[in-house]
Amino acid sequence: MTETATYTPPKVWTWDSESGGTWAKINRPIAGATHEHELPVGKQPLQLYSLATPNGVKVTVMLEELLAIGKDGAEYDAHLIDISKGDQFGSGFVAINPNSKIPTLFDRSTAPATRVFESGAILIYLAEKFGAFLPTAPAPRAECMSWLFWQMGSAPYLGGGFGHFYSYAPTKMEYCINRFTMEVKRQLDVLDRNLATRRYLCGDEYNLADIAVYPWYGALVTKNLYEAADFLDVNSYTHVLRWAHDIEVRPAVQRGRRVNKTWGPAEEQLTERHSASDFDRTPAT
Repeated sequence: MTETATYTPPKVWTWDSESGGTWAKINRPIAGATHEHELPVGKQPLQLYSLATPNGVKVTVMLEELLAIGKDGAEYDAHLIDISKGDQFGSGFVAINPNSKIPTLFDRSTAPATRVFESGAILIYLAEKFGAFLPTAPAPRAECMSWLFWQMGSAPYLGGGFGHFYSYAPTKMEYCINRFTMEVKRQLDVLDRNLATRRYLCGDEYNLADIAVYPWYGALVTKNLYEAADFLDVNSYTHVLRWAHDIEVRPAVQRGRRVNKTWGPAEEQLTERHSASDFDRTPAT
């Protein structure tokens, strides 16, 4: 391992400068709004404020899957929250999500209206509201919830750890990349061993556990996340690859991946979604 200068932490840490890296300008050690901004509100029962990061894709895929099975009450407006511009720190957004992270859901079909933040909480809320993609029998429900919370607990290592130091940090640090690569590969092995005997994470039935895990680990092994597929030798996780390919061909997944996306090929982007007909629009060139 390459020798680096030893860092001695101060007695009390203070924030006196940006840390560098891709997201330096929007990271800070305090909460709360930085500016006044009222959120837009559409005509649909559900108002989603999001971006097509893996956590955002979880929710748009869930909504599109619900609509695909005829749950009309799951119609939604998806408003873009551009985190690179600090939209998540506007007063309107902070009012419905004090953690200033996407996605956030506002359900106007209830009285009073219901706010839900954190992607896993939103998936459970929608599954229970519409009676779909979450088993009701105790053992299958526990299995589904276990894999959902596995993903929620693992994402900081994949996204905040590996993703940050591999893709976004201002300098490549061998120790940090090695540490988080080891953990991500362990997580991929956990998935691969489980999927060796199951079609989906919980068995034969596709459910919200798959919806939660796919945008992170499915995108990772299909070379759509961090451009690290070769580095991680993802082709060795054959069962995860099979599972990911099975999911990515689902029409609802393909639609959900486009919502609130502002990068990549034009035909894959749908900056905002307000009705199903929005998917039929000719992409801008």
